[in-house]
Amino acid sequence: MKYLVLAFVALSTILPACAQQRKSPHETVKDGNVSVTYGRPYKKGRDIFGSLEPYGKVWRAGADEATEITFSADGSLGGQPVKAGTYTLFVIPEKETWTIILNSQLKQWGAFDYDKNKGKNVLEVKAPVKNLSSPVEQFTISFAAGNMVLAWDKTEVSVPVK
Repeated sequence: MKYLVLAFVALSTILPACAQQRKSPHETVKDGNVSVTYGRPYKKGRDIFGSLEPYGKVWRAGADEATEITFSADGSLGGQPVKAGTYTLFVIPEKETWTIILNSQLKQWGAFDYDKNKGKNVLEVKAPVKNLSSPVEQFTISFAAGNMVLAWDKTEVSVPVK
């Protein structure tokens, strides 16, 4: 009986961890006051926006758990003020603009619970899409010239950040 209990405890610890296991490499990028931690999925020959990631549907801006953005001091995103703190970063991709969303509910897995947590959005801004001539194989978030840049496949979106 003792071994049965031990086996049950071991399985109840291991199985939940396996259910939400990371499948993509993860990275943290930083620029001044802002850092972003996100999963980096690969294109793998797939059409991404408008297909794998449908237009008009919220996306976690990465892979696995939802992307998190931290402002170490008060700053701004898309010209709107942001208080110091950590937020979940979501986007709603469209063909010509994306909606960039900061949400105060942390530790979300993907965007599966976004609808029940969207009341915790603290910011929504629009950013124009730039169509790239050659595809970006691995989803990338970077910082350049005072902007946070999200790029994958033949799509790039840039939003001012301080």
